[in-house]
Amino acid sequence: MTEYTEVKNIVINEIDTTLDGIDKKKIEKSISLICSADKIFVVGTGRTLLMLQAFVKRLNHLGIKGYFVGEINQPPITEKDILIVASGSGKTIIPVSITNLARKYNAKIIYIGTNSKSPLYKLANIFIEIPFRNSKQIMNSLFEQNLLLLCDIICFIIAEKKGLDIKTLWKNHANLE
Repeated sequence: MTEYTEVKNIVINEIDTTLDGIDKKKIEKSISLICSADKIFVVGTGRTLLMLQAFVKRLNHLGIKGYFVGEINQPPITEKDILIVASGSGKTIIPVSITNLARKYNAKIIYIGTNSKSPLYKLANIFIEIPFRNSKQIMNSLFEQNLLLLCDIICFIIAEKKGLDIKTLWKNHANLE
């Protein structure tokens, strides 16, 4: 039987190795685009979408207008906006279709994934690769974990750049809980 500590160490080591392999210059470029955009839209499916929804929530805490594609109050996308699309394979039908639509409206595209030979890669202005191979974890857990942590890291950097303190952030937090 596998012990908790053994599995925890595997997960933490895989996450650490993967995050260390992400191109920091692409993160900086993405942060610059995010901070200068009117609105940020995200699209993904399954657990990947859940990670992106957490990202949108945090962007809103930072005072950045963020939406996930398909939500009821989603405004139109324009050339002043960014679509952040996440897909490990880069071939998932819904994200590819939505990204094609966003390109028609001249939105900038940030693709977070693993596949530089995918349709999403070809549509992206910036490709942030989450570089992992041969994870011991089940299914795509390592991709989803790194996606969530990467998005939190991006938000942390944005908060620092904007000089936001914790009191300011709590003012944008939901209060009907």
